[in-house]
Amino acid sequence: MNASGQRPAVSELRLSAYKTHRRAVFPLGPVTLFTGPSGSGKTSALEAYAALARLAAGEPLADVFPDPAGCVPHQARPDGQGRRGFRIGCTVDGPVGPVHLDIAVQAEPELRIVGERMTGAGEVLLETALRDPGRRTVQAAWYTAGAVPVTRAPLPDDRLATALLPLRIAGKTAGQRLALAAAEQVVVALRSVFPCDPRPEAMRGPAMRSDGHLRSACDNLAAVLYRTRKECGTRHAALVAAVRDGCAGPAVTELTVEGAAGRDHAPDATAPVATGGNRHGGTAVRADEQAQTAERRATTPAQRGPMGVGGALRARSGVGVRAVLGLGEFGQMPVDRLGDGELRYLGLALVLLTGPGVLDVDPVADVLPALQTLTVLADGFDRCLDQRQARLLLELAGRMCERGHIRLVGTVREVPVAPPTREDESHRGGPGEGHRRDGLAAPRAAARAGAPADDRTGAVGAPGRPGMREGDFGVPGLTVVDLGRDQGSRTRP
Repeated sequence: MNASGQRPAVSELRLSAYKTHRRAVFPLGPVTLFTGPSGSGKTSALEAYAALARLAAGEPLADVFPDPAGCVPHQARPDGQGRRGFRIGCTVDGPVGPVHLDIAVQAEPELRIVGERMTGAGEVLLETALRDPGRRTVQAAWYTAGAVPVTRAPLPDDRLATALLPLRIAGKTAGQRLALAAAEQVVVALRSVFPCDPRPEAMRGPAMRSDGHLRSACDNLAAVLYRTRKECGTRHAALVAAVRDGCAGPAVTELTVEGAAGRDHAPDATAPVATGGNRHGGTAVRADEQAQTAERRATTPAQRGPMGVGGALRARSGVGVRAVLGLGEFGQMPVDRLGDGELRYLGLALVLLTGPGVLDVDPVADVLPALQTLTVLADGFDRCLDQRQARLLLELAGRMCERGHIRLVGTVREVPVAPPTREDESHRGGPGEGHRRDGLAAPRAAARAGAPADDRTGAVGAPGRPGMREGDFGVPGLTVVDLGRDQGSRTRP
């Protein structure tokens, strides 16, 4: 599909009518942070992105929107037939050029997609419309540019037509091939999404060694560390360095795993590992043996528990492997002793330093990984983190996303700024004076004083658009969407 080698990526999110948002257009860069007061719609924007991703993966509409009435804008009134709905869309850049996808969903009285439109290369490539409310189908028309300009056929009203289009087009004409390439570009960009929300309470338990694909809650952290430590020493070393910078206390020199059953060099799960205790480190061979024994015991879904293998492990102590920090001369310490903020920092750093082969995602199988871009959705990116940890993670995200194989879309209370340099301190009158106030408030004040910005979204630093330069926060490719100045926060009744 992708002869040019350009990776498809979502460059714009449109919430024409969705929850608190009306006529909102949000530019998305390699690193995008939504900021704003509570209730301004930060989480809603990420939910809309995740919904588009699930629709592109072929999921039914009812599974994607279990509470469709909650997605309808607050001020929306039903029409004469009692119908209400919402509209969302996106733009995907790639080999075909910008491809725009917009869908209209009827939430009441029954859930269905009543309209979908995909445009690109100056043509309407796909359009659907509800013709007969009594049938569970929509009339679809896609671009062919052959003997007839379009081809028409009914499609189900509970699936994204763009995701179904590659199964319906033969690709015999130039128009069909264009529509097919555009649909594939949208699907590839949207499907490669990993919602990430590390849960410290779940990360403290042991994990089955073979459970090596990281889940959104990072509850199988130990198993993934066991795998990445063996498979990629370079990235594991980078993770150790990131943890060393972000965690308090003695410097972290290693990040390894131990068997949780407690034999010889593998401390028992219920016994604390005191500082300066087990200095020999957990042996991977013994962890292997214990994990394999545990895997043989958990052979049925009932034994594995409702949360899969990880749930069974948390239900039975002394099974699997657990993560351990090496503290040099101070010995070792189980990762579960870290604070909530440090655990979230560790989980997010691991996600940013890995990829689809390690994360529990479902990318497009027939497209080379080198031609796909993984997008991490991190709602509450700075939750439980202090300003320094949030800044370190943001800088790590900037470095990793600059390579093009991963992107980040997150929400924050405020954008973490870099610590002041000595030159900055001399201008401000002392160490740290005015740092938190000036770091973000000054650019915003400049925008209010007349610097150009996107009036519809309050977007700051958007690539190719007026507003704050990406260098103002010192992170390459950073786009900040300030919902505190966005109309979306002013539509609440």
